[in-house]
Amino acid sequence: MTARRAAFVWSLLLLAAFVVFAAALALGSVAISPWQAILALVHVPAHGGSGTQAGALAGEIVRTLRLPRAVAGFSCGALLALAGALLQVLLRNPLAEPYVLGVSGGAAAFAVAALLAGCAWWLVDAAAFAGAVLSIALVLGLARREFWRGEPQEASPRLLLTGVVVATGWGAAITLCIALAPDDRLRGIVFWLTGDLNGAANPWPALVALIVALAVCVPVAPQLNVLLRGDALASSLGVPASRLRLRIYVVASLAAAASVTTAGTIGFVGLVVPHALRLVLGNDQRMLVPASTLAGGVAVMAADLLARTVIAPAQLPVGVVTALVGVPVFLWMLLRRRR
Repeated sequence: MTARRAAFVWSLLLLAAFVVFAAALALGSVAISPWQAILALVHVPAHGGSGTQAGALAGEIVRTLRLPRAVAGFSCGALLALAGALLQVLLRNPLAEPYVLGVSGGAAAFAVAALLAGCAWWLVDAAAFAGAVLSIALVLGLARREFWRGEPQEASPRLLLTGVVVATGWGAAITLCIALAPDDRLRGIVFWLTGDLNGAANPWPALVALIVALAVCVPVAPQLNVLLRGDALASSLGVPASRLRLRIYVVASLAAAASVTTAGTIGFVGLVVPHALRLVLGNDQRMLVPASTLAGGVAVMAADLLARTVIAPAQLPVGVVTALVGVPVFLWMLLRRRR
């Protein structure tokens, strides 16, 4: 890929991020001008035709409702896309993503159990994170031989199969919890399972997790390019294949756990976004990993903007929007790839 084309793609992604972020602050059931939204971010009261009171109301809406939600949407989408890109490299399988490997399923099962028990929001978040960590430990424990040993032709197939089985088990547990849930809690559980940013009042842990994950993964992107060619070649070139594989899997799993803890289960982002960018940027992880992170954040921010404006003042779960868009996009990419 030429440097000119890469610069063009990055410019488009940055422009899209800026436009969608500004729209997320300005659009909603209460219309706010872009200028008022900018002033609200710097805590400057807007003086205009609507008066100081209207400016104060706009500032309160932007700072307490829309800004945390936009940051949460960007962070969760970026985490899911980053996790998907890393897992697809790690397993050399285009279908690898956090949901396939059971990480999101474990987080969702524990969160649903906490919701069913009537726990406070922070206990629900803690339960989701504990479920994700348990899934990581379970999959790694069951597939530890192949994972540590590595295979010269196929990277850890037992890890992928174990993740699929564990994810199926968590899905059965979630279905059981829904069947036992009382009617007054069923709506909240369903919204959480389909992805809901409405209650994401504290997005900063997810943003911190994103920064940490990028700091860990971006420096080893050149080694990921070597790992794609097989463990034998990677080892001969001085790349610690087993340690790198463990490092990437843990980071990707914890990134998915942070996203699910913040916004519930949002599908297709970790699967579709890396695929789409791979068609444009190629398979160079030095470009693909950070670009997937940025594009995933933009995708979920845009999906959440549609979810809360298309039938305002009512809101849709953001996971429904990502699925409605992700399914035809992924099918189109499969058909294009076949041709």
